[in-house]
Amino acid sequence: MLEGLQTVAAIESTDSSNRLEGIVAPQARIRALVQDRVQPRDRTEQEIAGYRDAMELIHQAGKDMPVSSNVVLQLHSRLYSHMSEEGGHWKSIDNEIVEKDADGNITRVRFKAVPAVATPQAMADLAEYYDQALADGLDPIVIIPLFILDFLCVHPFRDGNGRVSRLLTGQLLYRAGYNVGRYISLERRFFETSETYYETLERSSQGWHQNEHDVMPWVRYFWGIILSAYGEFEKRVGNIEDKRGSKSDRVREAVERKVVPFRSADLKSEVPDVSKDTIRAVLREMKKEGSVKSEGHGRGVRWIPLK
Repeated sequence: MLEGLQTVAAIESTDSSNRLEGIVAPQARIRALVQDRVQPRDRTEQEIAGYRDAMELIHQAGKDMPVSSNVVLQLHSRLYSHMSEEGGHWKSIDNEIVEKDADGNITRVRFKAVPAVATPQAMADLAEYYDQALADGLDPIVIIPLFILDFLCVHPFRDGNGRVSRLLTGQLLYRAGYNVGRYISLERRFFETSETYYETLERSSQGWHQNEHDVMPWVRYFWGIILSAYGEFEKRVGNIEDKRGSKSDRVREAVERKVVPFRSADLKSEVPDVSKDTIRAVLREMKKEGSVKSEGHGRGVRWIPLK
């Protein structure tokens, strides 16, 4: 059951973290890139493959990776490992966090990040402050969202800051013993609540340079994401172990968690004790009810949530 959840979470995390940055590919290609490790065919797929590789590094060694500038640079380097430009370097020019319209024109400057010349020291200080906070006995679940907020305010890279911040979220949580992100995609939950994600980051960054910012909008949102992920984990695994709920109900719950087109095989990995015939029957019922629609035929059919 856990292996199935981990496979689904890896695909959803890679897809959702990139979608948050406007990097979108067909679900079949994302599954092939993450699960089957096929070679990327274009820039979009190169970015997706880079996130896959960085996430795999965290899954394998995140618990033992220290909080340091070198680790942050390593994750950024992995993110760009399939692309022509080289990752793993701090920004060389100053940058801003901006809003853009549909045509790509800047409409508003949300935040002016730390200047490029001050970035290496700011990142070294951030790692030192994190370690000192742990040494002082503060709970990691309090410190982690503060670290991520500070990282995004420093904005140490020319590009890829958002994706690296979500990779660091997983790494810091694993290091602190919070492993839910292996089995339930935190990136998917950030994507599903993207408006609140960006709103709370903006609210908590105001006054950051003057040390007058209010961290709680972001911290409360972050804690809510973690709690909801644990709730989903308990529900999924508890249903299997304790046999709570009918099989049809659990198929419906799995469908309701979907936000992108999926195959019936995707559901099978989430409810492994439910037969393929039962899954298909539930999908047909939900189609009649107007909860989902289908595209394609036979083995290539894709189901689309209607929410």
